Amino acid sequence: MAARQALTALGAGAALLLALVGCTATPAADGGTSSSPPSGEVVEAEVDATWLDDGRMIGIITYGSSTCVPVVEDAGLQDNGTFAVILAEPDTEAVCTRDMVPRVTLVSALPGMLPTEDLEITVAGDGYSGDTELDAAPGLDPSNTASEFAPSAGWIDVDDSFVILTWGSSTCLPVVESTAATAAAEVTVTFVDPPADQICTMDMAPRALITTVTGLTEDEGVTAILVGADFGGARVPIYGSN
Repeated sequence: MAARQALTALGAGAALLLALVGCTATPAADGGTSSSPPSGEVVEAEVDATWLDDGRMIGIITYGSSTCVPVVEDAGLQDNGTFAVILAEPDTEAVCTRDMVPRVTLVSALPGMLPTEDLEITVAGDGYSGDTELDAAPGLDPSNTASEFAPSAGWIDVDDSFVILTWGSSTCLPVVESTAATAAAEVTVTFVDPPADQICTMDMAPRALITTVTGLTEDEGVTAILVGADFGGARVPIYGSN
């Protein structure tokens, strides 16, 4: 429970694999890159979101460097029901790759935010802002204690891509070896087995990553099967639709 209560403060730790904002590049309206805007100017960024963790958590998606992880500086519900998320840059000493990829930052859902209802989300950071509507995901139950610390997954607007949320050591991150459609509505995600002598911290942190699958013939009701890296064939429904 302590790990869940600390999610907002964790920021970068909560989005261990994937970041939100690149180093010196910002998303352009056409999905390309542009240099950082002049001081005081705010550019519009493409953002997306998905429910995770049975509706207890939301993955915020934008585009930028794959090696720079943002932190959640603040998050709150506005009077009009909009969920406003403010992100800060990661450690200024971080070295950022100059790629442009989708990344996910995790943020806890707040009381009154129901996964069974659509949710307007705004995201603001250093020189950029964006908004998205997170569609309702019927069947999710944030009060379901049986699903706590279990893997979960949710589709995003990037073609054939979804977020996988797992729990474990913050210093030993799961790595996807392959993702393949193995039935009309089934995806098998194979993880790399970690070295036997790997040393990991003993914390329990949320780790998020994005993977892509092709060849599915169903858009809804898809299940991901997680194999390798001690996942043991866990069957995880992918929330939403592709």
